Amino acid sequence: MQEDVRDRAYLNEEDVLKLNFIRDPGAYIYRRHYRQGLRSHILEVLSHEEVKNEKNGVIIDGAKWYPRAEPLKMLRIFRTRFQSLQEAEEEVERVKMIESYLGPENFAKSDEFLVDYKLNGKREILLCGLQEYVKGAILDPWDQLDDSHLISILRRISFETFEDAEEIGDQWTNEVRVKAKDFITRIKKMILEAKHVPDLAGIGNLLLTREGDIKLVDINNISKVSFEPHIRIDDMGYPVCDKSIESLSLLEHGLLKKPLSEDDAIYKTYLEPGRMEEVKAIEKEFHLAMEQETADVDISPS
Repeated sequence: MQEDVRDRAYLNEEDVLKLNFIRDPGAYIYRRHYRQGLRSHILEVLSHEEVKNEKNGVIIDGAKWYPRAEPLKMLRIFRTRFQSLQEAEEEVERVKMIESYLGPENFAKSDEFLVDYKLNGKREILLCGLQEYVKGAILDPWDQLDDSHLISILRRISFETFEDAEEIGDQWTNEVRVKAKDFITRIKKMILEAKHVPDLAGIGNLLLTREGDIKLVDINNISKVSFEPHIRIDDMGYPVCDKSIESLSLLEHGLLKKPLSEDDAIYKTYLEPGRMEEVKAIEKEFHLAMEQETADVDISPS
């Protein structure tokens, strides 16, 4: 009996090459990315030449270096099970919503495609995406988003020396804050007009680039927004809508260096203290359930 890839904790290259819609031997090498989403498998798409240089090294100015192969794209294979083609197409349409509200500098563009996945003599619809690889460092909304923290991110991204980072730091942090204002404005417009919000709360969902852009890389987890008291949870049991809007408020407060407006309709609903306490309780239950599930499944690499 063939195991469904959507149920696997992770996939390696051997697993990917066995898929009926992947050519073997192909022009690329697939390597499991260090981040694995609850909703998708994430694999780096690498060239043979760069992997060869990574393993064997290259001579530069008389010294041997082992440069890590940089992905050409990121392959995402989603765990979602669709009951119909229409349901799958609606999922793709939600991704297009991101593109219509965010500029190319604010999200990792992905070419989504649907395939016939052969499984135990049957064919099922599987959603995949070839996504732009973004070079950057994780921007965590819960971090202290002051200038010193942003400069530490700059040093990680660009490998600048402490002195160089300090020299260009003021200009760069100002640029980050200007671009952050545009990013936040676009997200708020999406919330108010389209009544949807992307997942801003997941670890590693937002990256900060050398150019000072905030890039959303998880563009498939998009939740409906309601201004009713009811707290929505996703199919995993997580209050992703509330946590995403909380993340947005932290970005606005930390990066724009100003207090949140008490008249903001979004925050007035979602940051209400009683509601936030309820969300915290739901979030705690979610993490306890995930810990139990992890304890029950052996996800150690083979």
